[in-house]
Amino acid sequence: MSFQAYLDTIKAKTGKTPEDFRALAEARGLLADGMVAKGVKAGDVVGWLKDDFDLGRGHAMAIWALFSNIKPMPGA
Repeated sequence: MSFQAYLDTIKAKTGKTPEDFRALAEARGLLADGMVAKGVKAGDVVGWLKDDFDLGRGHAMAIWALFSNIKPMPGA
């Protein structure tokens, strides 16, 4: 599965775009000024996405990859 396919599946399941998740993560204190906040680990983000959006580990890690700049935001 391509990275874009992961993002498409996440949007289909949750109705949220990567930008939506970025804003929600900022509001939760997981991101600060668009960067992963100090002390935040992948497991923190994965747990939040599993609990609140029922995302599996692979799909949650795709969002983590965006947050941690492993993958660029779509359209960037």
